[in-house]
Amino acid sequence: MNNSSLTDHQQAMDRFGALVAGRLSESVEDIPRDISERLRAARVQAVDKRKWVISQTAPAVFLHGHSATLTAGHEEPHASWWSRLGAVGLLLTLVLGLFAINVMQDEMRARELADIDSALLTDDLPPAAYVDPGFAQFLKTVNRKEQ
Repeated sequence: MNNSSLTDHQQAMDRFGALVAGRLSESVEDIPRDISERLRAARVQAVDKRKWVISQTAPAVFLHGHSATLTAGHEEPHASWWSRLGAVGLLLTLVLGLFAINVMQDEMRARELADIDSALLTDDLPPAAYVDPGFAQFLKTVNRKEQ
């Protein structure tokens, strides 16, 4: 979006806002007094609440060279070192956890393969029987007869 369309859009929004404000100002005399007092009290409460929210969440921007950091403000000078140390600790914990998971999965896979190999070698049939197509057909027919 270029600057001219942005300013056109902003001008259109300003015109719309002025139109709405004009319509509201025209009918302000028609509102009963009790309703206008409730609206005034609600407006005061909203403005007070908005001021409090803004004062609580004032951000701070720290510039360093060509980069900037946006914080929630009220940060102590040594807090950045603690936050960096905490981030490095979390990252180190994550890497060590992933490494441990990888080692455990490799051990489980090796154990499963060892179980399969030992079952094949201790079975009554020779391992060559399992790759024979006729034996596979024989197993299918035996399983059908048992069911």
